[in-house]
Amino acid sequence: MPTGPPLVEMIDMKTKRIYLKRTPVANLELSELQIGAFVNVLCRQLKITDYGDEHTRKRLTSAQEHTLLMVKPDATVNLGQIIQAISNTDNISIANMRMVKLLRRDAETFYAEHQGKQFYDGLTSFMSSGAVVAIDVCGINAIRTVRQLNGPTDSSKARSENPGSLRARFGTDGRRNAVHSSDSVDSAARELNFFFQNGHGLPTATLSPESTLCIIKPHAKRAAGHIIQMIADKGYQITAARSFALDRVSAVEFLEVYKGVVPEYPHMIEEFTAGLCFALEVSGNGGQATFRDFCGPADPQIANILRKGTLRSQFGQDKVKNAVHCTDLPDDGPLELEYFFSIIANKGYH
Repeated sequence: MPTGPPLVEMIDMKTKRIYLKRTPVANLELSELQIGAFVNVLCRQLKITDYGDEHTRKRLTSAQEHTLLMVKPDATVNLGQIIQAISNTDNISIANMRMVKLLRRDAETFYAEHQGKQFYDGLTSFMSSGAVVAIDVCGINAIRTVRQLNGPTDSSKARSENPGSLRARFGTDGRRNAVHSSDSVDSAARELNFFFQNGHGLPTATLSPESTLCIIKPHAKRAAGHIIQMIADKGYQITAARSFALDRVSAVEFLEVYKGVVPEYPHMIEEFTAGLCFALEVSGNGGQATFRDFCGPADPQIANILRKGTLRSQFGQDKVKNAVHCTDLPDDGPLELEYFFSIIANKGYH
């Protein structure tokens, strides 16, 4: 098995000349190589518009099966642990994520195939009772892998047959069973379109002055579940969550306040555009002031000395790759939240 970062070669398709010889590119994952995605190669952001040839199309298509995993209302408090379970499973990763509140009619549309069955009214009522989190999981045999990760539909059966599964750990019964996932290629396509193309469900962001923004940076994607669960365990509520693959224009616009102020500014732009970010609206427990303290000093080395146990001390690497961005000033909270959960979200990003 090859080790180390993937090798990237770039060819000018018009002239068929090599633009970049095979070069190792750190922090680039196979799951990120999707049509429409942005990737960073040697500090240059590129948008993937098509496959280079038919062989590549076949190889990547077979390695990038997509499926929906939906966290039900009874399990959103365990969102971090569920995300980390995905991250810890070989050959799959998160390609997109969106927290929404389903209206009753949304739930009825999603479960339309079960209309007329005895459990239909109870199920659609439950699914519209609180927020859900739709997760696009991508990877080799993603549909089968996620269904195995979930365990049997009935949580009691899951606890006896597969005690490590998500439904065994977080479910109660056959309806309140923590998670739903697609059971076929056709249903995966339909269900992913339901959430990510057709936009069913209401956004959950409150944009409240008492709330604050947290962004889990691309380099910390594999630890996102741990970070989210630590936030919840600390007593904060995650009232909105969404993934974004930012283009350079949006990253520059968001980080403009740091331009000319901190020497790391150009590298901050590179990090924000290096892959998938997870944006969270964090509420309760004292809001922005206490949450900023919980994140810790911007430099993880200082955090390790002065504020052990903070997010940056545990998951940060340096002043740029410091795990999370958090709102610095109280007045900036609503502005930063609106930028991600209203302005950027409406641009059609992931």
